[in-house]
Amino acid sequence: MKPLFTFLFLLITLSSFGQQNSTGDKYSKQDVMIPMRDGVKLHAVIFTPKNQTEKLPFLMLRTPYGVDKYPSPEHMAYVRDMAEEGYIFVFEDIRGRYKSEGKYEMQRMSRDKKDPKSIDEASDTYDTIDWLLKNVPNNNGKVGEYGISYDGWTTIIAAADPHPAMVAVSEQATPSDMFMNDDLHHNGAFRLSYAFEYAFMEEISKTDSLFRFGNYDTYDWYLKLGPLSNINDKYVHGKLPSWNSYVEHPNYDDFWKRQSLHFRLDSPKVAIQHVSGWWDQEDMVGPQDAYKFLENNDRHNRNFIVIGPWRHGGWAGGDGSSLGNIKFDDQKTGVYFRKEIQAKWFAWYLKGKGDGNFAEAITFQTGSNQWKNYSKWPPKESKVKNIYLHSNGKLSFNAPAATESKPFDSYVSDPAKPVPYRERPVEETYGPGSRWFFWLTYDQRFAQSRADVLTWQTDTLTQDVTVTGNLLAKIYAATSGTDADWVVKLIDVYPQEYKKELQMSGYELMIAADVFRGRFRKSFEHPEPMTPNKPELYTIDLHGIDHVFKKGHKIMVQVQSTWFPIIDRNPQKYVPNIFKANASDYQKATEMIYHSANAASCISLPVVE
Repeated sequence: MKPLFTFLFLLITLSSFGQQNSTGDKYSKQDVMIPMRDGVKLHAVIFTPKNQTEKLPFLMLRTPYGVDKYPSPEHMAYVRDMAEEGYIFVFEDIRGRYKSEGKYEMQRMSRDKKDPKSIDEASDTYDTIDWLLKNVPNNNGKVGEYGISYDGWTTIIAAADPHPAMVAVSEQATPSDMFMNDDLHHNGAFRLSYAFEYAFMEEISKTDSLFRFGNYDTYDWYLKLGPLSNINDKYVHGKLPSWNSYVEHPNYDDFWKRQSLHFRLDSPKVAIQHVSGWWDQEDMVGPQDAYKFLENNDRHNRNFIVIGPWRHGGWAGGDGSSLGNIKFDDQKTGVYFRKEIQAKWFAWYLKGKGDGNFAEAITFQTGSNQWKNYSKWPPKESKVKNIYLHSNGKLSFNAPAATESKPFDSYVSDPAKPVPYRERPVEETYGPGSRWFFWLTYDQRFAQSRADVLTWQTDTLTQDVTVTGNLLAKIYAATSGTDADWVVKLIDVYPQEYKKELQMSGYELMIAADVFRGRFRKSFEHPEPMTPNKPELYTIDLHGIDHVFKKGHKIMVQVQSTWFPIIDRNPQKYVPNIFKANASDYQKATEMIYHSANAASCISLPVVE
């Protein structure tokens, strides 16, 4: 096993790394072990300004990824603007990770509050704050917390049961429900490569480690793996608690429900800023879901959301003027977020600086490439307009007529030859040369050429089409098997001669996409086989977007049944638990996508006219 360079440092750009604790640093660093209510001690590093002239608030980040090598905050792009303003920064290893004592539990369940010694991430945060207030001099009694991904999750969990000194948090890319969306599943379909590699990285040792595949192209490794039972039988032998949980909880039972934010949250108890990226390859849905859930009970205007044109954590480093091959007209979206949104948020709530006038929702509208402020998300101005699939690969805002030339299109889905989710090679998620971070922006022409991917597209647009809000795919489909996956993508097709940037000519940019596992069409708690060759309606949440399909472009929809190895292969023969399927259960199937007057498959678009 080789050590993984701490994940947070993949997200943030550090200048002058290796010069922390030098005489030129503006902050002094202190290592401490902070006692928790059950006697376990957590490791933290505390940075205080060397020339502190006033009482300052705390800014906390709690992480499983290791804090020992953090430089002085002014060297961290993620927090540099706030470091220049002046805070007491606290970075803490969560329980059981790196230098902290105790036992690690991934996304630890909420504690039993009747037991004063019971612990969870909220209680560990509470105890940490209590200690800081009493032991770090010259603080002003206020605490903010922030963080990305797992650190975003620890932030929102702390905010759900906060210490009285906690007044504002910025959860960024938190997962919200590991069965319905985000890291581990999407609509019940298992995110194989990410879920396995992440569990191994976090649970095989106390510090991050990568699995040794022996294949640079992990597509081949996962295909040769065969049934999912071989993970335990041949490789990890029951040593990964999370993998064992995946196997024993294949459906949406209490294990997943109790772990979700819906179970843990009720109303905003502190000011909370949710931050997400349109092309977040890990936790795009979580912040949108958390915002929506808390908004239902936001009686004091404490709930806000920011969504930009970013990959997972992409707002934390770099200038954000591009993502992969996509450019945003020199808009430095990362710089703007850190300076104009994040820094001003904490300055207001922790120091009382500024006017406190924050828009309810701030999004970066792609296509037009401009920031937008809304009084709510999704905005009221959007009106649902369906765009329909038709015969001969046509896509139109007109519904299919009774004279449609054929009622459906079909393809053969073969689990032995699954569609890769991105162009091969599919490098290890966090391994050398990995292109994982940008895959949601990759050109989809590689998939369009396959016989097991169906494509529909509009004529060239004669005017802009602005889509702002939440999308739903409503797909009428059938299979010759007894189970199937449906992957639906909404794509912006660039002009075949794109004079603004010739190398982008004909580019197929995925704007929204997701997968639905057919067995869960009636219930995520109680799956059931599909009836062979019976058309049924599948409603698939494609989540929020704010995008302008520009005049001269086309709108495209693609549908397929494999997305490998980010999504495990559906055997296409119903088995009670796919984690325990046999090799013989994996079978070819003919998949049918309907577009008739009586079964009009469409995407419901929130269009602003």
